[in-house]
Amino acid sequence: MGKIISIHSFRGGTGKSNITANLAAQLAKTGQRVGIVDTDIQSPGIHALFGMSETSIQKSLNDFLWGDATIDEVAYPLHEIASGEAGREFLKDMKLWLIPSSIRAEEITRILQDGYNVSTLNQGLHSLSVSLGLDYLFIDTHPGINEETLLSIAISHGLIIIMRPDQQDFQGTAVTVDIARHLEVPELRLVVNKALSKYDTVAAKADIEANYGVEVSAILPLSEDVAANESANLFSFLQPNHPWSKGLEKIARDVAAFDASYE
Repeated sequence: MGKIISIHSFRGGTGKSNITANLAAQLAKTGQRVGIVDTDIQSPGIHALFGMSETSIQKSLNDFLWGDATIDEVAYPLHEIASGEAGREFLKDMKLWLIPSSIRAEEITRILQDGYNVSTLNQGLHSLSVSLGLDYLFIDTHPGINEETLLSIAISHGLIIIMRPDQQDFQGTAVTVDIARHLEVPELRLVVNKALSKYDTVAAKADIEANYGVEVSAILPLSEDVAANESANLFSFLQPNHPWSKGLEKIARDVAAFDASYE
């Protein structure tokens, strides 16, 4: 079975979904078979980065959790359905699947009211990884700490925590790091996103690593170029030489190095 990598942040607004989508595609670019599952069921959004909308998502993760679809039926092959769109041709030679959550208001409301069986989700993720022969399965988690997030982290081979250079993020990240260690996640990395240009990245990296005892994979700049993309496409492929994109490539190399721990 492939490696399960959870991408998490203690608070919203860190750019977690944007990083997850770009990171998954960077690994798929190297020939890996990669899946992405959006478990941020209360506020899904990663589908937008691949040009998907409510009308193009006929079945979603919600349908699987309610027993109305198999996990394979809600896995969309982005290399087939999205690569034909202008500006997304780079997906054509990849093997990349997305399992989106529903963006229909009534289905989000149903999840909030009724919940779902988390063990069903975890079993489905394992089954999907095997049936598609995935090398990596990325889980875009819901911000904060809840039962669903804890169980997703617990089954992960690696956890990447996204944080901003902000006091609230610093404190929340400390909580998440402690939980990850308690759950004995094999590989743990931090990524700082939206760092101001005045930030001394070398000093900040050393300080954060000393405080948390966790390696900082990259410090990504706060960029108007990234903001102007408006989550409409994968920025690291549109502007591969941009400092933000180079940081994404560094994270991808770190994740690829996780393999040595499991073989």
